[in-house]
Amino acid sequence: MRFDIITLFPELFAALLTSGITRRAYEGRLVDVRLWNPRDHAEGNYRRVDDRAFGGGPGMLMLAEPLYNCLGAIRAERQESAPAPLVLFSPIGQALNHAAVEKWSNSDGAVLLCGRYEGVDQRFIDQHVDQQISLGDFVLSGGEIAAMAMLDAVARLQPGVLGDQ
Repeated sequence: MRFDIITLFPELFAALLTSGITRRAYEGRLVDVRLWNPRDHAEGNYRRVDDRAFGGGPGMLMLAEPLYNCLGAIRAERQESAPAPLVLFSPIGQALNHAAVEKWSNSDGAVLLCGRYEGVDQRFIDQHVDQQISLGDFVLSGGEIAAMAMLDAVARLQPGVLGDQ
């Protein structure tokens, strides 16, 4: 199974992927994790990935175009007949529970989008996001912690990762 993570902070995943008992799942590619920075797919001198919301209001949103370009690169590399679902971590999403983790642990994986700032351009969500997942009724600074929680839970369910079923 393969999980592609879209994140502005790929370095946050280093400890998860190289430490602890679940490290075996990632090093052995039982759970294949690939990190993608949308800044690498942004245009211009500053590789800008955020802008003010068109409707006004405080804060910045992740721009649709760099996310679209990043997703296109992921889809091209995955070369799947049916595209993997795109999951956005969001406080308005369905709560992550053990039943959902079991489902993901028996899947081919997904593309996980870790939002930042005040969120993601709604046009991108409407066109590309298949599911929104939440860790609970609270707001985090970004989706990275939620993605790591999901990856850790999925890795623990892979045969051979833990010493005891």
